[in-house]
Amino acid sequence: MKIDILKCHGSGNDFIIIDEMDEKYSFTDEERVKLTKQLAARNKLIGSDGTLFIQHSEQADARMRMFNTDGSEAEMCGNGLRCVARYVTEKMGRDTVIIETMKADLEVARVEEIFENIPTYEVAIEPVSLSPDIIPLKSDEPEHIDKPIKELHPSLTFTALSVPNPHIVTVVDEVNETDVRQIGEKANMLKEVLPNGVNVSFLKKVADGRVFVQTFERGVGLTNACGTAMSASSLVSCLLGLNQFDEKITVLNPGGMVQCLVHKDGQGDYFIRLRGNATYEFNASVKIDFSNPENAEILEKTAYEEEILNYAKLAEAAENMA
Repeated sequence: MKIDILKCHGSGNDFIIIDEMDEKYSFTDEERVKLTKQLAARNKLIGSDGTLFIQHSEQADARMRMFNTDGSEAEMCGNGLRCVARYVTEKMGRDTVIIETMKADLEVARVEEIFENIPTYEVAIEPVSLSPDIIPLKSDEPEHIDKPIKELHPSLTFTALSVPNPHIVTVVDEVNETDVRQIGEKANMLKEVLPNGVNVSFLKKVADGRVFVQTFERGVGLTNACGTAMSASSLVSCLLGLNQFDEKITVLNPGGMVQCLVHKDGQGDYFIRLRGNATYEFNASVKIDFSNPENAEILEKTAYEEEILNYAKLAEAAENMA
C-alpha cells in the first residue's frame, strides 16, 4: 500500500501527518498503531514523536488523532495541533478553522509570525482542570498545587493539572536533563499514584515573562518540546506568581520557543492560548504491507529546505535567550 505523508514539527516536536479527510485511506486503529510504530519509531523508517491522522469530522472542519511512538493515543497535542492547523487551513484556503480533538473542538488560526519567515499558528488548549480526579492523581488535596508527590521524589514539589492530557510540573533553579528523564520514567511506572501515566515538566524562570521548560512526554520520552506541557507550565508559572495572567509568556525549550497567554475568568476557569511555528520538513510516499510492516520503504521524498533553514535561525535565537 502506498501512503503519502508529511513530516513537520512544532518547536522541534516532530510528527508525521497522514491525511484521511478525503477517505483515500480506510485504516483500522490496529493499522494506525502499526503505521506509527513502523514510521515514527526513531530506529525505524522515518522517526518522529508521533503520528497525526487528520480525518473528516461531523462537527468541526477536521478531526485530529495523535498516536504516540509506542502506539498509544494521546488526548491532545498542542504542537501537533499547530501543524494540523496549518495543514487544514491551507487545504481549505482559510485563516481560521475548528479542529475536533478527543476532548474538545478547538479553534485554530494563522496569526502574526512569532519570528521572521516562520509560519505561525495559535491554538486553544482546553479544557483545563486542576482536579486530581481528572488527571488522575492519587492525592488528598482538592487541588495539588506546589506539593510533594512522596512516592516520586523526596524533596521536589509538583503542580498537577489536565490540559486535557495529564501533566505534573516542578519548578527548579536549573533544568537537568537526566533528572527529567529519570523522574519522567518513574512517574509513568507509579500506576498506584498516576494510573494513566503523566507528562512531566521541569520549569525554570529565566526572566520576567520568560521561562524554560523541558518535558518527559508520556508514551514518547524526552522531547524537544511538548505543546500542552508548555501551556501547562505557563499556567503553573502564573499560579505560583512567577508570571502574570493575561500577559504574554515566552516559553523556551530545547527545540525553540513558543508564546503562551493564560487567562482566568470570573468563575475561576482557566483558558490558555499557545502560539508558535508549524514547520514542514519534507513530504514523501511510503510503501507498507500491514502483514509485514518491517519491510516498509520510502519511495520518494522532497525536502522543504528554506523552511528548515528559517527555523534554524529561530532555534539559535531561542538558545541565546535561554
